[in-house]
Amino acid sequence: MDVIVGLGNPGEDYRGTRHNAGANVVAGLARAHGVKFRAGRGDFLTGTGTISGRPVQLVLPLTFMNASGRAVAGAMEATGASAEVLLVVCDDVNLPLGRLRLRTGGSSGGHNGLASVIGSLGTEGFARLRLGVGGAPEGTDLADFVLEPFDERELPEVEAMGRRAVEALEFLLDRGMRAAMNEYNRWSPGEDEIEALGG
Repeated sequence: MDVIVGLGNPGEDYRGTRHNAGANVVAGLARAHGVKFRAGRGDFLTGTGTISGRPVQLVLPLTFMNASGRAVAGAMEATGASAEVLLVVCDDVNLPLGRLRLRTGGSSGGHNGLASVIGSLGTEGFARLRLGVGGAPEGTDLADFVLEPFDERELPEVEAMGRRAVEALEFLLDRGMRAAMNEYNRWSPGEDEIEALGG
């Protein structure tokens, strides 16, 4: 069973913030496929369903971002799944707003949630879908920036990115990672240039 985790911070205070982009996408994927979340045996919500013909477990950690690894490890242990079937969805300040980047593994790239997952699982060998939330303006503290809601002018692009991200996950489950990377690791669906795999 594939496991897809959306990283974010719990609670109403963080709803709609840049750091919660990953959790919002996984919640959107769940809504699109009628997957209902319930409390798991640990610090996470979980729901199972079938997406693109494949059994999938969706997970939303209830820990704060810096402790995401505890929730992810608990969810993986509960299902007996290995890191090879895990995909983590998270925000990325190093990507322009709206850009998607699928990767098969790699470092945390400075993302505290990914760093926590890597530390808890003891491996970087899990897939991730990074969501571009734009970089912090000059003079703005990065930690504060990711906890801010998107600007109203950004919302149309944020909503479009969310839809593309859900489509990318559905496509990945249907066609596999390589095809999904070729299709979605581009600036926009109409862009001709395809990035190198893993780039």
